[in-house]
Amino acid sequence: MKKLIFKKIDAFASNASTGNPAAVVYLDSMGDLSPQEMLQLAKEFKGFVSEVGYVAPGSDTDFCLRYFSSEREVAFCGHATIAILNDLIASNKALEDKPMLSIATQTDRLMVENRYKDEKSVYISAPSPRFSDRTVNIADIASALQCSTSHLDHTLPVQIVNGGLETLVVPMAGLDSILAVSPDLHMLNDFCKQIEVDIIILYSEESATQNCAYRTRVFAPTFGYLEDPATGSGNAAFGYYLLRNDMWDGERIRLEQNGCRDQPNFVQILAKNPHTEACQVWFGGGAVVKIEGQYLLQNETKFF
Repeated sequence: MKKLIFKKIDAFASNASTGNPAAVVYLDSMGDLSPQEMLQLAKEFKGFVSEVGYVAPGSDTDFCLRYFSSEREVAFCGHATIAILNDLIASNKALEDKPMLSIATQTDRLMVENRYKDEKSVYISAPSPRFSDRTVNIADIASALQCSTSHLDHTLPVQIVNGGLETLVVPMAGLDSILAVSPDLHMLNDFCKQIEVDIIILYSEESATQNCAYRTRVFAPTFGYLEDPATGSGNAAFGYYLLRNDMWDGERIRLEQNGCRDQPNFVQILAKNPHTEACQVWFGGGAVVKIEGQYLLQNETKFF
């Protein structure tokens, strides 16, 4: 039996929004658990959280992280990273005044800007973008989303961008159009696998709150659930998309996300060195610890 330190942390949460919950397991070494055990825990948490983040001290970085959904390992999970880094800084006085931290995922080495003392938040540098030249038919997208093609904005580009996850970015005609989308999990999962993307992000230039630049919604059926209520990686890919299409100058903006008109979650993004080869989108937010305890891992996992 293995005893693991466990927390449930709601990333991007605030007084006005519930954010996005992540389960976090703290390890002395990433080798303490096998990938099969990490997946086993994530399966146990299906319906409770969308992903489980595992964190341990790093060798050539401050920390190393891995992420699992109930279906498979996830290359990068933004909201779990926000949850973990906020909690690490809040729980460790030695990190409180450290302006920058470094983390390693399975695929990237990333930086973390510590704004916890002043803003109770951190900002994560998203992986460098990769833009695909693959095209996706508008009618096929509308069919997969189970909406009319008139709900999509045909004046703006549809694009596949990888900012940590392979992301299909889809412009919507307005707030009513984006909120009306209600796809089927299995149908959308088949579509994502067919076009070889991890997630789909819809966006509208019309938002419900005045201080938000865009409304977004993120669907992640390949990870075993339909909609992600607040997303780091998807909105980072969206930031790269905006820069690529000259729709953003890189200054910090606030995005509202989810399918609820009047109670959205909020994610902030900014770009450093925009419109250069060194450009990086950073996403930021706070987090709230909701549950902490011990997880006992044995042949049958049990949570206490």
